[in-house]
Amino acid sequence: MDHRLQRVAILCDVPLLRRGIQHALSAAADLQLEIFSSKGGETALKRKSESALPDIVILVPSTFDVIHEGISYLHHRGCRVIVLSSSAIQCDAMTAIHAGARGYLDHDVEESELLTAIRTVACNRTYISANLTQLLGVNASITERERQILELLAAGHTDREIARKLQISEHTVHSHLDRLRAKTGLRRRADLTRLALKHGMPK
Repeated sequence: MDHRLQRVAILCDVPLLRRGIQHALSAAADLQLEIFSSKGGETALKRKSESALPDIVILVPSTFDVIHEGISYLHHRGCRVIVLSSSAIQCDAMTAIHAGARGYLDHDVEESELLTAIRTVACNRTYISANLTQLLGVNASITERERQILELLAAGHTDREIARKLQISEHTVHSHLDRLRAKTGLRRRADLTRLALKHGMPK
């Protein structure tokens, strides 16, 4: 866990929802909040220097038409984006993740899970609500390299052993595992192993 104070910006155009998120997070001593409407917040963030940008941005999209651009911009400026959405459409979730979002949550999420997601993302990991994992699909977006890593994982190999067998760095193994967690919503190693076994890996 990253124990330093996390600067969290909330971008939301719905005043009641915006206040609700603020209330849910206000008691967390490790979070420093900035609250914006989406339009005003995007402008404010563009004017900030790199050092003044928030660590994490909670984005509540009013439409997915331009979400790819917004997430990609924030991601490339070094912000970790968590999307809090009412959309349970696969293409919307995948659009957000492919654009660089590190979290994707249903807008009905409980306060405790929102805090867990923020703290998970603060540690440079990904978080997807458990009830949304199925909509992302399992097989469609797994690359051949990710499949190889899943097969070795299911066979009981450590990250170091996987790196040696595939002739890649251990850091690269970790990066692939993070992407697999983002795509599947499965955060525990045991869950990824069960996923591999369920889909016939290793063969």
